[in-house]
Amino acid sequence: MMVDDIGDVTVTNDGATILTLLDVQHPAGKILVDLAQQQDKEVGDGTTSVVIIAAELLKRANDLMKNKIHPTTIITGYRLALREAVKYMVDNVSIKVDSLPEDSLINIAKTSMSSKIIGSDSDFFAKMVVDAMLSVKTSNNRNEVKYPVKAVNILKAHGKGAMESMLIKGYALNCTVASQAMPTRITNAKIACLDINLQKERMKLGVHITIDDPAQLEKIRERESGIVTERIEKILATGANVILTTKGIDEMCLKQFVEKGAMAVRRCKKEDLRRIAKATGATLVSTLADINTGDEKFEGAFLGSAEEVAQERISDDECILVKGPKEFSAASIILRGPNDYALDEMERSVHDSLSAVKRTLESGRVVPGGGAVETALHIYLEEWATSVVRIFPALYSSNSSL
Repeated sequence: MMVDDIGDVTVTNDGATILTLLDVQHPAGKILVDLAQQQDKEVGDGTTSVVIIAAELLKRANDLMKNKIHPTTIITGYRLALREAVKYMVDNVSIKVDSLPEDSLINIAKTSMSSKIIGSDSDFFAKMVVDAMLSVKTSNNRNEVKYPVKAVNILKAHGKGAMESMLIKGYALNCTVASQAMPTRITNAKIACLDINLQKERMKLGVHITIDDPAQLEKIRERESGIVTERIEKILATGANVILTTKGIDEMCLKQFVEKGAMAVRRCKKEDLRRIAKATGATLVSTLADINTGDEKFEGAFLGSAEEVAQERISDDECILVKGPKEFSAASIILRGPNDYALDEMERSVHDSLSAVKRTLESGRVVPGGGAVETALHIYLEEWATSVVRIFPALYSSNSSL
């Protein structure tokens, strides 16, 4: 349990999370924190292991330096050992995923969850994680198969038990339609992703207008309303029938959307809109102004496509589901739990497991667990070290355990 300066509590056994919350001042300690964060970013799991291994390597290197061995020599020895270890693992220890049974991915996901809060329910969550990753399979321009973890959206909902969590095929937004008069299901959706305010335009701070006729004041108010009305007309004219914005939509704008039979969702998270834009082929628009002319316009090329956008009740909450996006497939996991602390830890655990499955699918290889690889490398490197004594006599004679 970690408590920060303002009293926020974090309950976790995730190494990267703990190290990130610590206020580390020592330069070597900061390197270990960065190492854990990089491991969490690149691989997702194994953050505690890399810190322990790095600390042990530093400890052994310090003993060698006390014996007057130059740091460059020590680093060269470590790099030699690293190269040989990787070569030995690829040639002798790793197994191609294609040759393993289908449940190998589930076992990998369960291994990642074994030390986490959801370890007791690993059978249930491992199946969910593997299905989620397999459903977001994509190919890039070089025909490389990729499994983006960010394409799996994780939502958290209070109540019920962890076993009530569910996987949904599609991108889930924790939002609802802006008006009850709008349709809650749109097929063949044309999606506009906006980062602009669809509310009555007001004069910016510092703008002074001097009028000498009360009628002109009314014209100013009409123009303020007219600016946002014209924007909505430009958007709807391109055929958009689903409008997602990170900001607000006022009542006057809602009336326009309802009359056109369009679905509008306000106050979406920008990160969610970025992912939806990527999945559907849309462009996240932050301004309608044209760079060349300065006039406002909205083009049909900015729209994304999806088979269906619908509002559905999931457990106790209403969610917007984007199903069958045009460019990339998507999946969403909705976690259930008793409180924020448990849900946060469940999210970290699921993210680690997703990353482990992603790495396995992209690399196409797995290795045995339970310390088998470490033991095999220890035996191999100890034997191999005798062949490099002639190259580094001082290094080997000072510490024969290397």
